[in-house]
Amino acid sequence: EVQLVESGGGLVQAGGSLRLSCAVSGLNFDDYAIGWFRQAPGKVQEGLSCIRRRPDSSYYADSVKGRFTISRDNAKNTVYLQMNSLKPEDTAVYYCTADIDRGYSCSDYGWSEYWGQGTQVTVSS
Repeated sequence: EVQLVESGGGLVQAGGSLRLSCAVSGLNFDDYAIGWFRQAPGKVQEGLSCIRRRPDSSYYADSVKGRFTISRDNAKNTVYLQMNSLKPEDTAVYYCTADIDRGYSCSDYGWSEYWGQGTQVTVSS
């Protein structure tokens, strides 16, 4: 059974930092790209970042570029999302997702295969 488990969410003040983790099991992690999405109440789901098999191949949405950093540890089957300079508008449920590395930019993936249950991030002003 494939499982993606997010952790690291919580309540933080504006300007603070959090590091989210996505622990993956049940698939050959090295073959998969991992993405991070978020969804705030009343808003559409937003793709934030993704990282391919090669750690130097990643993508960031404009809304998080320069503030968030994605990384992966293939030895631990885990992907991290370091979030700095957090803003109240970053408040949302954050999800990670896995999709087979398709050989091109992960910003164009469909991300339909596997999803985690999400972790809440709340940024207070």
